[in-house]
Amino acid sequence: MKNTLLLFLLLFTISVAGAQNGAKERIKVYSQAIEGNLVNDPAERDVTVYLPPSYQADSGKRYPVLYMLHGFTDNDSRWFGWEEHWINLHEVIDSALSEGQTKEMIVVMPNAYNRFKGSMYSSSATIGDWETFVSKELVDHIDTHYRTIPEPASRGLAGHSMGGYGTIRLGMKYPEVWSAIYLLSPCCMDGVLTDVNPLFAKSVEDVTSVDQLDAANFFVIATLASAAAWAPNPKKPPFYLDLPFKDGEVLPEIAAKFSANRTLYIIDQYIHNLKKLRAIGMDAGLQDYGISEATKRLHELLESYNIPHQYESYEGDHLNRIAERIRTKTLPFFSKHLLFE
Repeated sequence: MKNTLLLFLLLFTISVAGAQNGAKERIKVYSQAIEGNLVNDPAERDVTVYLPPSYQADSGKRYPVLYMLHGFTDNDSRWFGWEEHWINLHEVIDSALSEGQTKEMIVVMPNAYNRFKGSMYSSSATIGDWETFVSKELVDHIDTHYRTIPEPASRGLAGHSMGGYGTIRLGMKYPEVWSAIYLLSPCCMDGVLTDVNPLFAKSVEDVTSVDQLDAANFFVIATLASAAAWAPNPKKPPFYLDLPFKDGEVLPEIAAKFSANRTLYIIDQYIHNLKKLRAIGMDAGLQDYGISEATKRLHELLESYNIPHQYESYEGDHLNRIAERIRTKTLPFFSKHLLFE
């Protein structure tokens, strides 16, 4: 019995000592698509790149790439553990690899935090062309500077919250870039503005200078960010956007621009593109109110078009199980559906 215990401890020690972690680096990528945006956000963007454990040791090996999109008010620095946060994606990936359910891949996350605390991964003169930056310029840069497998079958796209919205938005528009997508608690997929709380409308309209943006509460800045992405107006400094209301009254023409960017209202136009994807996955926590229901509706819509996909609702809210879901669901999903060497 004693010898068996000693053998177990020895094997455990060897296993732990042999375990390897991936490396991360934070680089700069210049975007001509974002250059010249009306609010003067920098066109040179921070990007974190995770390199799997064997990347340095095996100089001849190439890897698929998973592009991960963070949520509103977040950035790549927080998500990848450059600073303390509710998630450390570097550790999550390392843990997934050690558990044996995930294959080695490069993981890339651009910093989409801008003047309005989030780009919505959309395109407008106000914030710049984030669709082109992520789907073309960033992909080209990564393929040029890292040992990737530079073809759609080896590229995946995933994201949380605003990043989940960005994933379905870019996934359905650019099936020639990605082959598999996974949405984690995607925001912003529905919602028709028919009336507005006058007090809330006033709190948004009272933000009139750039130095007020940092102090704005979540819902105020989210409204401004959405307007900057979906209702740009080059004639209205300093924010160059149209709000969907004025003096507490909804402006139907501007509200319609918001609706025209809600996933569930426009996705029917992209069914042929979605059918080109090799794999689609999505999930949301049952306690993630509003988002859970919208994700289920997206699942039902894809079912109605006979588009194969993976869907799950689970006990959880908007944040509390995201790291676990990435480790046990998202990364294994791409390990199954992406093309490896």
